[in-house]
Amino acid sequence: MTPRILVTTGEPSGDLHGSRVVEALRTRLPDAQIDAVGGPQLERVGARIIHPLDGLGAMGFVEPVLRLPHHLRLFRRLRKLFDSRAYDLLITIDYPGFHLRVAEAARKAGVPVLHYIAPQLWAWHPERADRWSRAVDRMAVILPFEEAFFRDHGIESSYVGHPLIDGERPPDRHEARQQLGIAADARVLALFPGSRRSEIGRLWEPYRDAALRLLADDRADVVLVAATSWGRYPGADRMLLVREQPSTVLAASDAVLAKSGTTTLEAAIADVPMVVAYRVHPITYRLARRLVTVPWVSLVNLIAEREVVPEMVQHQVDTSELVRRVGPLLDPSSEESRAQHTGFADVRYRLGGPGASARVADIALELLQR
Repeated sequence: MTPRILVTTGEPSGDLHGSRVVEALRTRLPDAQIDAVGGPQLERVGARIIHPLDGLGAMGFVEPVLRLPHHLRLFRRLRKLFDSRAYDLLITIDYPGFHLRVAEAARKAGVPVLHYIAPQLWAWHPERADRWSRAVDRMAVILPFEEAFFRDHGIESSYVGHPLIDGERPPDRHEARQQLGIAADARVLALFPGSRRSEIGRLWEPYRDAALRLLADDRADVVLVAATSWGRYPGADRMLLVREQPSTVLAASDAVLAKSGTTTLEAAIADVPMVVAYRVHPITYRLARRLVTVPWVSLVNLIAEREVVPEMVQHQVDTSELVRRVGPLLDPSSEESRAQHTGFADVRYRLGGPGASARVADIALELLQR
């Protein structure tokens, strides 16, 4: 009997990770019928798109509410498919708010569920683990400490490695600097103020002012900005805006000033010292202080289970303090730089080698053979 698999995503990153899982599934199950809620990446590897990503991805408090009718229509369609036993396996990827409900509907209809890229319940809402334990058969997690957390909460989980390790090889330092026209011996600071308007709006000014002071004090020679295609960065005249090429910016840099998120892990993998500085809306911050249950905001520190990189949050994001923290990292011989390189080696070791997508495909095969 031909296996019938549905892969569901909610945003472009899930589309990319899902495409790699489908590629791995094709080597194991070449005749499988694989449908998807996804985008161009999943379509490229041969998944039949039954619903596009348009109208799904949403962040914050207001946007998801505005897109609720779209989500409800898709949910009702998927529930009908599950009830008609159109699929033998559901693989949900990230996007936890919507996927929890989808997984519950599938499991109720007797369709096994594998969830890839776990919700960050360890950071907040650990009480929701009980509901997840009833919604999924297996959880494929991408951070080393998550496996024990979810197992302790009654969810059968497996650490599969991080999909960043499976990504395309970034340019090396020489290639990146040559591409950007930067001298080999230049001291290069990179700014990663985020990709969302709200992030850029809150972080750009202190990031910019700290970078300009480091230039004026002759502690940096070049400042790169990992810019979006649409973003505006006033006062960046002495900086080089590099749009939509974050891996090139990272490879060319000696030190990074970055928001929290995946960029911090990418910098650790690339072995580039960093300072993490982040601001959110004041109301969000007050809520987060009451809900967050972990001591750090950066993935690097969470994986290392200690402070490898300095973190500055909310009112701590001050220009003078940024200068004080970032300045020593532009000197590769400094104690601060050497300590971070040692910490990054530990992080890379804990992440393990490539093959996350292949391990997810193996779990999917196990569920199909039950």
